[in-house]
Amino acid sequence: MNNFMMNETAVIQDLRTFKMPSAFRGRPGWYVQLWWIVQSLLFNTSPQFMYSWRRFLLRSFGANIGKGVILRPSMRVQFPWKVTIGDYSWIGDHVVLYSLGPIDIGTNVVISQKSYLCTGSHDYVKSDFPIYYQPIKIENESWLATDVFVGPGVTIGRGTVVGARSSVFKSLPDNKICMGSPVKILKDRI
Repeated sequence: MNNFMMNETAVIQDLRTFKMPSAFRGRPGWYVQLWWIVQSLLFNTSPQFMYSWRRFLLRSFGANIGKGVILRPSMRVQFPWKVTIGDYSWIGDHVVLYSLGPIDIGTNVVISQKSYLCTGSHDYVKSDFPIYYQPIKIENESWLATDVFVGPGVTIGRGTVVGARSSVFKSLPDNKICMGSPVKILKDRI
């Protein structure tokens, strides 16, 4: 038997059987494609200072965006209709809001450059590799430093700081300084 061929009974992951759950995206396919075109042509190419323009574009596609929110033009949003960002929060360059499920960002929150908030994953135990999502919540006055990964189902507590290049797979309590991969609580913020 060729080393590259598997016995059909030994298949661990068979992507031929994968099925996207109905209404998983929350909007029809044409609407999703329209958003991705608008994001590429109008959002990502807008000059740095045009924060109100980018807030308008996200709101036009169903995002709940508070006042004074700073959105850098290089950030990416998968499905804006699943995103809430509170007043005066900042979303940095090259941040990805992979909003297969809801992402709720509070007020006065900073999400620094290259951070990745990922609400979705796959059930690797099942051979059809089903996709699922769990919401992410970043509570008021928190700061995710550069290049932080936040996984599905995580809540970052109010006022908590997550250090650069950290990976967060479990929820964090309020007012802590955290760092590492996986993240560890180091001390109280205040």
